[in-house]
Formats: sequence, C-alpha cells, structure tokens
Amino acid sequence: MQNKLSFSSFVLIGIMLFALFFGAGNLIFPAQLGQYAGENIWPATVGFLLTGVGLPFLGILAMGFSGSRNLQELADRVHPIYGLLFTATLYLTIGPFFAAPRTGAVAYEIGIASSIPESYTGIALFLFTFLFFAITLWLSLNPAKIVDRIGKLMSPIIIVLLLGLLIMAFVNPMGKIQPPTDAFADGAFLKGLTEGYNTMDALASLVFGIIIINVLRSMGLSDRMKIFSATAKAGFVASGFLALLYVGIAYLGATTTERFGLFETGGPVLSNAASYYFGTFGTVMLAVVIILACLTTSIGLITACGEYFHTIIPKVGYKTFVIIFTVFCFVVANFGLSNIVTYSVPVLMLLYPLAVVLMLLTFTSPLFRHARFVYMSATAVAFLISVIDGIKTLYTTLGIESNEWPAWLTAIVNFYDQLLPLYSDGLDWILPVLIVMIFTGIIARVLKPAAIRM
Repeated sequence: MQNKLSFSSFVLIGIMLFALFFGAGNLIFPAQLGQYAGENIWPATVGFLLTGVGLPFLGILAMGFSGSRNLQELADRVHPIYGLLFTATLYLTIGPFFAAPRTGAVAYEIGIASSIPESYTGIALFLFTFLFFAITLWLSLNPAKIVDRIGKLMSPIIIVLLLGLLIMAFVNPMGKIQPPTDAFADGAFLKGLTEGYNTMDALASLVFGIIIINVLRSMGLSDRMKIFSATAKAGFVASGFLALLYVGIAYLGATTTERFGLFETGGPVLSNAASYYFGTFGTVMLAVVIILACLTTSIGLITACGEYFHTIIPKVGYKTFVIIFTVFCFVVANFGLSNIVTYSVPVLMLLYPLAVVLMLLTFTSPLFRHARFVYMSATAVAFLISVIDGIKTLYTTLGIESNEWPAWLTAIVNFYDQLLPLYSDGLDWILPVLIVMIFTGIIARVLKPAAIRM
C-alpha cells in the first residue's frame, strides 16, 4: 500500500483531469466573453475564473472530502429521492440535453463552418453532426482503448496549439480592444460570474471527482485525508491549465472584435484567429484537433450517461441507452450552437445553486454533526429561489415580455427583487442559503438530532 505519490504522478493525474474537463465550452465561452466584455475584459475574466475554474475545483475537493462512492450517494444526504432526481438531471444536462450535443455543434463551428457557403449551412451541419454522432455511437457501443489514446494525445496537442495561438495574440494583437457591450458595461465582474456557469464544469466536477478518486485508490492510496490531499493537488494542476487557457482565449477574443466584429458564439473567434495567424495550415490543424477533442468528450459523456442510467434502470440495457442518447444528441445539435447555449441557461440557473450548496454542505457537514435537516433546509431555500430564476430566464429566452408573465411568477419575482441582494445578477440565492445554514447548523449543535449515516 502506497502512502504518498510522486510529484510527477500528481502532474499526470492533473493533466488527465484537465482532459476530462476540457471540451467544447472551454473554448467558446471565454472567447465570447472577451469579445463582449471588451475593455472590461479583466474584471469579467476574474468573475469567469471564479465560477469556471474555482467551482469545478471546489467540486473536486468536495467529492474527495466527502468519502462518497458517487454523486448520488452524496446527494442522498439531502434525501434519497432528491439524490436520484438531482443526479439524473445533472447527468442529462452534461449529457444528451446540452453538453454532449454542444460538442458536435462546436466541432462544426470551429472545424468546417467557415468554409461552407451560407446557403448550405443547414445541410452541412446535418451531414457533419450525422457523421460525428454516428462515430460517437459506434465507439460508445464498442468501448476501445483508441478513445483513451486519442484523448491523451489530444490534450498536449491542444495545449501546445492554443498556447502558440495565444502567444501570437499577445505579441501581435489583431486589433485594439473595443468598448464593452451593454451587458458588460456595468457589473462586468458579476456578469463574468454567471457566464462561467455555461462551461458546466462545476456540474461535471461532481462526476469527474469520483473518477480521480478511483484512480488514486488504484494507485494504492486508501486513507481518506491522503486521498483528499492528492485530489487537491491534482485539481490544482488541472485548474492551473484551465485558468491559463481561459485568460489567453478571453484576451484573444477581445482583440478580434475590431477586425472581425462580434460573433454570435465563440466558435468562429478561434477559427478566424487561426486563419489570421497561421493561414490554411493553422485552420486545418485547429479543425482536426478540435473535432477529435470534441469527439472524445462526446463519447465520454454518452458512455457515462449510459452507464449511470443502466444502473438505476437495469431492465434497460446499456446499449439501448447509448442509442437513445446519441440519437437525441444528433437532433439537438441540429438546432445550432447558439440555440443550444441559449436554452441551456435556464437549466443552469436552476442547477448551479443546488450543486454549489451541496458542495458547501459537504465541507461544513462536520460542524453541524451531519444533520439531515440542515442539508434539507439549505437545499430547499436554494431550490425555491433558483427554480424561479430558471423559469424567469426561460421566459426571457423565449422572448416573452415581463407584462405577459403569469401573475404568480410576476408576484414572486417582484418579491424576490425587493428582498434579495444581487437578484438582478442571478446570485440572489447566496445570502439566504448561508443564513439558513448558520441558523439550522446552530440548532443541530444544540439539539443534536440523528446524523446521516456516512
């Protein structure tokens, strides 16, 4: 049995964790942030890093600290029914509903969209995503080492290629950074915070954390605190790479606006930048690497979802779930990257507060003697606020004006707006949750109710 790992082991595990996180959203959202934040890029980027890097790191630490075997076991601390519903919803979100279809759409946007005439974009997207998800289905049904090998090979290539692109952006910027758009003109930091939700990495961290912990156990670590320490070190390595790329890509995006104008999504930012700095060769290299990276991410997400849902519904075979999810991804991907991103926001406004609250409760659980009613109370408050935020965001996404909302929604929104700090910034749940955690935690210390079985 091994008591400690070498420095090189932490680095290798950290790079593996980076490869798990690194997908479509890690490319497009910082690029889009840079374009739209403009001269306010740095406060916006700091906000983005807190939720796009800080929260995933917190999620990895939470899984290591909890000692849970999987996410559902951790979420069961609130209630077994909640654990099932929350975990299933999270898997669907990072899987077939949003993140997995996004891999195909981003691969198309960065890989080939710029070379397709506008009149043929619909059929080109259809044919590309059909081939993309056909390969995903084939390899998900027949898991092979080639997927792991491609993933391990792509990570260093992506890092080197992107670093070369980002160094060029700093040494020889394409243009001057432009004034911010209206959304980032005031409160760029808080806007950056909510933009970091879009990567979905904080949600994914609650799944990836278990993968890292199992790797550490396979390497001989068994002590809970040693596993937590090793998880933290590996998470720090992965977070460092993510932060470096986010800062660089955001800056790259900010320098492209004067030359290319604002893009609807971040995908064309990278393809146009590669073409500008490295010509056709750079464009082709970026396209091939991004398509393969998105493909391995897609396979990983579909495989994980298929395995999870097969465990909770064993009567339905793994291969059946994989087929259903892959076909669903293909359909969703053909709505286009912009629509996928737009319609994912309401769901993220609901899920992110619940995920972060679960992380906070995990770390503070020993302080309130692991009392279930503290878990339930804090989660209930977060849900009551975030579900309204999600519904309000959905109505806004659909273009429905506030005067057309149902009377009950308008009444609750007005009440929250007057009562809760940071309501307009989507961070209204933080203070009420902390107050409830402190209040119920004190009660738990005094009354000493029955603790959750850990």
